[in-house]
Amino acid sequence: MSDQDPLVIFTPSGKRGHVAPGTTVLQAARDLGVDVDSVCGGHGICSKCMVRPSFGDHAKHGIHADEAALSPINAVERAYDTKRGIKPGHRMSCQAQVQGDVVIDVPSESQVHKQVVRKAATTRVIDMDPATRTVYVEVPPADMHLPTGDWERVQGQLRETWQIENATLSLAMLTRLQAALIAGKDAVTLALNTAREGAPHVVGVWPGFQEPALYGLAVDLGSTTVAAHLTDLVTGEVRASGGVMNPQIRYGEDLMSRVSYAMMNPGGAAELTAAVREALGQLALELADEARIATSDIFEIVVVMNPVMHHLLLGLDPVPLGQAPFALASNSALDLPASDIGLSLAPEAQLYILPLIAGHVGADAAAVALSEAPQKQEPLTLIVDVGTNAEILLGNTSRVLACSSPTGPAFEGAQISSGQRAANGAIERIEIDPVTKEPRFRIIGVKQWSDEPGFAKKIGRTGVTGICGSGIIEAVAEMRMAGVLDANGLIGAPEAVGSLRCRASGRTYEYVIYDGSADGGPVVSVTQGDIRAIQLAKSALYAGARLLMDEFGTDTVDRVVLAGAFGAHISPKHAMVLGMIPDCPLEHVTSAGNAAGTGAQIALLNRSARREIEELVHHITKVETAIEPRFQEHFVNANAIPHATDPFTGLRGLVPLPDLNFNAGNGDGGGRRRRRRG
Repeated sequence: MSDQDPLVIFTPSGKRGHVAPGTTVLQAARDLGVDVDSVCGGHGICSKCMVRPSFGDHAKHGIHADEAALSPINAVERAYDTKRGIKPGHRMSCQAQVQGDVVIDVPSESQVHKQVVRKAATTRVIDMDPATRTVYVEVPPADMHLPTGDWERVQGQLRETWQIENATLSLAMLTRLQAALIAGKDAVTLALNTAREGAPHVVGVWPGFQEPALYGLAVDLGSTTVAAHLTDLVTGEVRASGGVMNPQIRYGEDLMSRVSYAMMNPGGAAELTAAVREALGQLALELADEARIATSDIFEIVVVMNPVMHHLLLGLDPVPLGQAPFALASNSALDLPASDIGLSLAPEAQLYILPLIAGHVGADAAAVALSEAPQKQEPLTLIVDVGTNAEILLGNTSRVLACSSPTGPAFEGAQISSGQRAANGAIERIEIDPVTKEPRFRIIGVKQWSDEPGFAKKIGRTGVTGICGSGIIEAVAEMRMAGVLDANGLIGAPEAVGSLRCRASGRTYEYVIYDGSADGGPVVSVTQGDIRAIQLAKSALYAGARLLMDEFGTDTVDRVVLAGAFGAHISPKHAMVLGMIPDCPLEHVTSAGNAAGTGAQIALLNRSARREIEELVHHITKVETAIEPRFQEHFVNANAIPHATDPFTGLRGLVPLPDLNFNAGNGDGGGRRRRRRG
């Protein structure tokens, strides 16, 4: 192009160049590498390529643009405006032709790689580049003198209009294509899934030009819960979110018990596989119903999970994961038909599974790394994905370490006497007065605290039903700060604590938070057994983190990120008092919500993110807690609340940690009542 040809400047990209007079704005954008969307391939029927020309003086760019810089509105645009409407000041870039120097703004909704924002505990911006998208093609009619098949004519137009090579389709899609071309009078809309560059696969066919519903599922398949987000693959909007309990719990609450079940029972692994696949299919159906779409509108699913869940979902033998060297059947990312795992979605829906890191560090940890990107940050960041099998990452721009730690389900309310899932009626927040030892609490579904006016009326519908994961964490930490619990985790007797809320329970004591027995309701208390379950869970978590710190050669971290299904609901102060995480300035402890689920969403909506994490996992160093001798030492020391040897100097400067020992002396007021000798 010569300098005499019109100059086109695109914003916000800033890309510019000279084009021949009469070039469409869409073609100019493609020639200059500007991100402008189009489904119909420039036929003027999809409106995805709308742009805003800017006329007048542009001192910044050194040009003047008058309205004659673009061709007048044509019949195609007028017809579209009559049927669907065009926003004032907008033009269809496939119809508007460049006649003179002009500045063209490409609004976000017209960008192929538009950004969508995820707001949870923190904000995530995702560049839209899904593997599944639609294209429209018009093919020349069949000609007996040029004998070319339907699919070959479509392939030719894919090459010519979209520069798409090597597209493939199944026999079922070929059958649909033949009928669609007849019904669409030699025009069809195709859904293409390009899981890998250069390998597009037809997953949907419609006659003529259509804008079909295209949805995807991002799934975090956890040991205790299965969480999923139903997402619009065109806009990036999450249309429905939900979760169910993992039905495998009935075979074992932790991963190793499920591996044992598979090993000890003929057909046991197949039972576990069938259970989780059925739950995943049911969850997909429920989310589709909530969004008022059909499951056949779901064309893609991305799943992240730990290695045991990975093997059980895919029908692989999990037994080798029960002992060293913890050999994986495959740790690579997988692209498979969703029907391979028994899901009834769109007939050719595709499944993508993120890569596993190694051993017991799985695709969920990879998803957390994708979401939180510790490798891109200068501060040394500890990321703790709290769950039945905790995933822990530690790193910065120099290197990233990872491990898994078997915390068990206590943090999620399981194995707790009054524990329950996070649902209306569950205690989620609690404070205990250090003088009176009286508690005040909040339940899910009610804004008021228990000592505020209106609380009793508000709980009339649900009542107080139990305590969830975030509630039990706060309860134990508050008991420690209020002097109800000593550093060893023993609950004191009423005379030692100074409160009748501490009452005998067998040979130990419990602390009663709420007693609804007078009205036929439950008694919600924290027992000595509950404390022990939380100690074991938090000790495993802290020991794993400490092991990574040893490997990194540090005693401190700069930042701590709490992740997991309820990571956004965990109080950083209470987590530190409990000793779940290392001592760190509280303002540097943040929550990321379900980071693994966010990573799954990123992978669902952006193909390059898949390639990024597939490369990154090769540079993450896995530390195996199961065979590391120091893990046991760290675990034992972490049994104390907050810790037996780590001083927690920063924390002690902020909160009271009374120096108590309820097991001293002859047992008066102790945490365990002694039997009398007869």
